[in-house]
Amino acid sequence: MTTWIVTPVYRDVRSFRILREHVLEELAKPASVETGEVKFAVIDDTAGQDPEIESLHEFDDVTILQPPFNLGHQRALVYALRKILPRIGDEDYVVTLDADGEDRPSDLPRLLAALQGDAREQQQVALALRTKRRESLAFKLMYRLFRLLFRGLTGTTVRSGNFAAMPGSVARRLLLHPTFDLAYSSAILALDIPVVFVPCERGRRYEGDSKMTFGRLAMHGLRMLMPFTDRIAIRALAVFAASLVLGTLLALTVVGIKLFSGSAIPGWASFTALGALIVSLVALGNFVSLFVLFSQTRAVSLASIEDLTENETDSVPRP
Repeated sequence: MTTWIVTPVYRDVRSFRILREHVLEELAKPASVETGEVKFAVIDDTAGQDPEIESLHEFDDVTILQPPFNLGHQRALVYALRKILPRIGDEDYVVTLDADGEDRPSDLPRLLAALQGDAREQQQVALALRTKRRESLAFKLMYRLFRLLFRGLTGTTVRSGNFAAMPGSVARRLLLHPTFDLAYSSAILALDIPVVFVPCERGRRYEGDSKMTFGRLAMHGLRMLMPFTDRIAIRALAVFAASLVLGTLLALTVVGIKLFSGSAIPGWASFTALGALIVSLVALGNFVSLFVLFSQTRAVSLASIEDLTENETDSVPRP
């Protein structure tokens, strides 16, 4: 049995070093779960631009993967997972987390424990359920608004991130699904995989400041919506149909009053009815079209990238 710890690193090697030490300490405790050998798969998401990555060669339990260009932390995870799939056995465990310390290694034993015993037979994925966050008030407010938007568009509440664990048998068949080319964390929810949630607080960064800018955060939020395109389209069509019916009824009401009664109709009522009908059709139609267009243009398959990469910083050994 091997437990694979997979994490993207973007100019944050010092944090990864701390993370590695803490993970090994937590999994070595006598009361910890059975994990077998622990190996780390690090993806250099700077695509070779960070010279500090080279220092990780001193660790025998660390494999370094290097994509041809920056992928972003979620797609980097998928890239790394697919690269090491030939080495993952059905009895192994696969853990994904961020390297900055906000996914706490102290929660890792509980995450793995949720997959052992009868739960392993159910082929579940364990996700860290965020119970407490240590961000600014502005971030918390924006995150709450995003969750409301996400819930409204998809019908799903998102309270988890990249911190997840799964049996090797699940990883070997699940991670090849093309939905993971869009977003890692939300793809797990979108595919209706059996999931067990483990309450975990958000930790503090080990080193430095977050590299997540507002623009990257907005892109991350949009990417998380992409695996739910079918659900969003269905909800948008339902709203479209309701708006069409209401607009038509309003227009017919105005026409009916005009033709079959002597009541005076204010000019603004006619224009309001017609305007409501046109605006509802155009706005909702554009929303669906633009969202699908955005999804297709951003859904660049990782398969070609994997074929392009022949010489990683540290190639994955073959059996």
